[in-house]
Amino acid sequence: MTLTPPPALPPVRLLVVDDDPLVRAGLALMLGGAEDIEIVGEGADGDEVPGLVDRLAPDVVLMDIRMPRVDGLTATERLRARPGAPEVVVLTTFHADEQVLRALRAGAAGFVLKDTPPAEIVTAVRRVAAGDPVLSPAVTRQLMAHVSGQEAPSAGPQEPPRRAVAVRRLAGLAEREREVALAVGQGSSNAEIAAALYMSVPTVKTHVSRILAKLGLNNRVQIALLVHDAGLLDLPGPEGDA
Repeated sequence: MTLTPPPALPPVRLLVVDDDPLVRAGLALMLGGAEDIEIVGEGADGDEVPGLVDRLAPDVVLMDIRMPRVDGLTATERLRARPGAPEVVVLTTFHADEQVLRALRAGAAGFVLKDTPPAEIVTAVRRVAAGDPVLSPAVTRQLMAHVSGQEAPSAGPQEPPRRAVAVRRLAGLAEREREVALAVGQGSSNAEIAAALYMSVPTVKTHVSRILAKLGLNNRVQIALLVHDAGLLDLPGPEGDA
């Protein structure tokens, strides 16, 4: 009996948005060589994104932050608020910047630096298209710590509004969902969460999906940010302090 090979997956449809034509040309040259990535269009400013997305239906948008008319942060917020929006990877020259964190809060799946090696940018696009964030837990924590250090202290003894909101939102989760959310915030993979909480990987995935739906979030990065905002990352999770 001859086994029929599985059908090849369609290429990832990528939209590149950057106000520098040389950067766009470099990215097109770099990413165009990947057989499983198709650059379907380019944009020069954030105000072009809605029309390009409607016309070209990309799977992933590679979005520069600093653009003259509508910056990449505003464009990301507007885009991710739409139903069925493509994933967004923020393109930046900054390692730790409150603007990157704002993009992640808006639903970006991660960020890559403009000086990132070409192979890593290709991998980032592939991972985001597959539903995985392109941001390590260490980088997430670095960003959150950086921005937390810049935030002005709240007036009076009351909880900061962001923390109070985060605590209230997480309180709506079931106990098992809260455990999974905390583990996600600590950077654990689905397999690590499954082993620590004595459940199967599919069950972990189900819990993560329910958490995203209940909290109105887009991805695991936003779960981690919410757990951080609630002040829970200093508490021991299923794997302790490891």
